This record gives sequence, structure tokens and C-alpha cells, in this order.
Amino acid sequence: MFGTMYQHGKKHPGLIPQFCFLILGMSGAGLYLLRLAKGPHVTWNKTNNPEPWNKLDPTYQYKLVAVNTDYKSLKKEGPDF
Repeated sequence: MFGTMYQHGKKHPGLIPQFCFLILGMSGAGLYLLRLAKGPHVTWNKTNNPEPWNKLDPTYQYKLVAVNTDYKSLKKEGPDF
């Protein structure tokens, strides 16, 4: 695939920015999927910790961007499991 892109880039130099943005977008999507797969709500090993979201601290910032939420001032509500 990269060899074909290189050959087309040599013949048509106007395609080079498009290939760069394509590679940038694909790598960004892959990194975001990696971030989602390592999140607190994903269980890869059900024998050690079947419900990992119950062990999270209420001040844990699990969102990528929190606009109006101050996670340090939150108090835990509910029982401990």
C-alpha cells in the first residue's frame, strides 16, 4: 500500500498532502481506539476484576475533555462494593 502511494506521489505531487492527512487520520483513530481499549469500563480479564468501574475513585477523570466538571470536588455517593 505504501509502495503504491509512493509511486502515485512521484507521478502526481498534488496527492502528497492528501496521503499525509490520510496517514495522520488513520494513526489518530488508532491511538484513540487504543485509549478506549485501556479505559476503566473495559474488562479484558474477568477472573481478577469482573467489574473494574466499581473500584474507581470519584475524582478520577475518565473523560477526554471535561468542560465544566471539577473532578477534585466530587464526593462519592453510594455504598462500597
